[in-house]
Amino acid sequence: MSTRPGSRIVGIGSALPEHVVTNADFEKRLETSDKWITERTGIRERRMGGSTSELAIEAGMGAIKSAGLSPSDIDFMILSTTTPDQTVPATSAVVSDRIGIAGGAMDINAACAGYVYALVVANSLIVMGQRRILVIGSDTLSKITDQNDRSTAVLFADGAGAAVLEATDNSSLLGWDLGIDGSAQPILYCDHGGYMQMEGREVFKRAVRAMVDSAKRALEMANVGPSDISLVVPHQANIRIIEAANERLGIDMSKTAIVLDTTGNTSSGSVPLALHDAVKKGMVDRGQLVLFSGFGAGMTWASAVMRWDADAIG
Repeated sequence: MSTRPGSRIVGIGSALPEHVVTNADFEKRLETSDKWITERTGIRERRMGGSTSELAIEAGMGAIKSAGLSPSDIDFMILSTTTPDQTVPATSAVVSDRIGIAGGAMDINAACAGYVYALVVANSLIVMGQRRILVIGSDTLSKITDQNDRSTAVLFADGAGAAVLEATDNSSLLGWDLGIDGSAQPILYCDHGGYMQMEGREVFKRAVRAMVDSAKRALEMANVGPSDISLVVPHQANIRIIEAANERLGIDMSKTAIVLDTTGNTSSGSVPLALHDAVKKGMVDRGQLVLFSGFGAGMTWASAVMRWDADAIG
């Protein structure tokens, strides 16, 4: 057990738009099929609608309620997003105001690895003296996706998730790894006013390698091995990427939180949405180890090993 001061998760929440878009909906207007999409991505349906701030507010309020707290109990807020409502100001300004947080707030953009980045940053702020931090991941990728491009339209969607981190004498965060390789920028990007552009095969190869290497570094820092992990919470981009990474790490898929079949790729919302679902299903118990791992445009990557230090929440 760690004896370092740090943070633990005490509340979680999530938010998804009401509008469901199924693979059959794409079949009607694009040259694709439910079978093709499902076999190659693992996605059967996804949610679209709402704004980044609206989804963030709902998820954030849910996490605060789950923790048995009020907005005034939160000292700081971090919003991970690649799809801010406006260029200026940061979307966290609107979200923190609507939720009613008195402390500071900021946006962070590390693409689909952003939520794990935000968890590590939040833990660092708590070590420096903050008591409770609300960490939200919210994205509306459907707004920057060409809905007539079958290679991307079926992948990207909208959603948000959140967690409240609280100061503790025994830090739950045991190990972490953050990284980026800017030379991979051309394989996944979106220009201002444009749509997502992706080289799927190259993203797949680099994503698997990045997730595995990053996870190994986080595990090494935590002084644990893959066999010690009870729950893996990966970025929900593609089931084949998750399966390949798990196989290389030697972790069974039965220990893995999966929601992409019903949510698609929600970028910063991906990891917290999967965590909330796993907790509701009872996939992790107090004292067990959780491995978070994500990758995204940039190419960014991030992993963290956390000892689950909470009773039933969610």
